[in-house]
Amino acid sequence: MSTYDFYAKPVERGTWDVPAAGATRFNWDYDSGRGRLLDLYQRGKDKQWDATKRIDWELPVNPVNVMELPDDFCPIYGSRQWDVLSQAERDELGHHLSAWLFSQFLHGEQGALTVAARIVESVPDMDSKFYAATQTMDEARHVELYSRFMREKIGMYYPINDDLARLLADALSDSRWDLPYLGMQVLIEGLALAAFGVHRDMAQNALVKQLLAYVMQDEARHVAFGRLALRDYYAGLTEAERADREEFVVEGCYLMRNRFRAQEVWERMGFDVAECLEFTEHSPVQQACLV
Repeated sequence: MSTYDFYAKPVERGTWDVPAAGATRFNWDYDSGRGRLLDLYQRGKDKQWDATKRIDWELPVNPVNVMELPDDFCPIYGSRQWDVLSQAERDELGHHLSAWLFSQFLHGEQGALTVAARIVESVPDMDSKFYAATQTMDEARHVELYSRFMREKIGMYYPINDDLARLLADALSDSRWDLPYLGMQVLIEGLALAAFGVHRDMAQNALVKQLLAYVMQDEARHVAFGRLALRDYYAGLTEAERADREEFVVEGCYLMRNRFRAQEVWERMGFDVAECLEFTEHSPVQQACLV
């Protein structure tokens, strides 16, 4: 059976095509490079690991409570909607929330894979090309890992969140070479690193803690790469150019916040979506995940 058969909501078959803009840049200077970026490149080579061999895939996972958390970690715990649910309905909700959360992790990693490859093409510096090549391999491994986890342990997928898709499209479709950096390395990777850390610390399931810990080792390098690679370039921008990028970041932060509201789950479960969103916005667990 195809992955498409396991989506909680129908997904159009085929590819999602985002028109790419900007030049593919070659650089014939193979000797110069920034020491800190080349050090990250070396660490990227040294820290490669195999998801098939490094992860203990025999560890059990309960698909209705993947992270083995108590009920009060549900975003709508204590709400009117939660109180009217039977135990079977709460278990079903737990399955959908787990599928939704790890689906967004999976889709985000595919976005990171695509953007990393785009950075290899578009960035003008050879040292950045070197490091982005190691990141491309990292992201492929993350897609492999989350895809296997979803297939074998959860058995259900959700489509990519509209807000995440919009941010990816904005970063890829801009002709300026630094926008994929800014959108992916700084915004998406930075917030993903924080989200992975929060869920690793909350999770009581050994397999979930393990896979999140290994992914975080890579993500920390990716965030450092984005900051180092853009630092020198942004120092030379005009005030108007910096303001334009600041606007992109602010809009991106709103999009990234919205992606964690689980709206697709409330819709799929047939709940009062507005009520669930309002409650989720102020729930303690949601506040912890957005810090």
